Amino acid sequence: MRDTARILSDSIAESTKTLEALAVLQQPLQEAVDATVRCLESGGKILICGNGGSAADAAHFATEFVIRFMADRPAYPAICLSSDGGTLTAGANDYGFDEVFARQVAAFGRPGDVLICLTTSGKSRNVQRALEEAKGRGVTTVVLLGRDGGPTAGMADIQLLVRGESTARIQEAQMLLLHVLCEAVEERLARR
Repeated sequence: MRDTARILSDSIAESTKTLEALAVLQQPLQEAVDATVRCLESGGKILICGNGGSAADAAHFATEFVIRFMADRPAYPAICLSSDGGTLTAGANDYGFDEVFARQVAAFGRPGDVLICLTTSGKSRNVQRALEEAKGRGVTTVVLLGRDGGPTAGMADIQLLVRGESTARIQEAQMLLLHVLCEAVEERLARR
């Protein structure tokens, strides 16, 4: 049995390895920044979703856009589709859990908007349905995936795949990518 010091040491090593592997995502991350800037400059909004820990990360990310991240600046329109308990439970009850995000994309998504989905496994059917609904509405899609991407791999316009087997390390890496996305968007929009 490992003691706390060993668990910490192992976690730091695994996290470092996962984070260093993100360097290969420079191009798709730049594409996500470009799409987000275009969206916001044209008066569009960002929709974000995920399940479980990814739902919490989606809410965190939306807050960074609506309130601020690094700099004091105008609010950016971002909606976390995972945050409204009433909408989620009504959608799950009336249409099934697979449709809870797609239904909201149908309500809020417009051409020029961006949908950002988070899934560590790539197996979330409700995320897949949100991506399908968004594509049908002219919404640019970005997905942050883990492991090998699962069945969601290849479904989005822009894909950020965090290689790894640990859900915790994948979520940590996805949050770093989201923070870099926020920072890059803020810097680009501040120059205009």
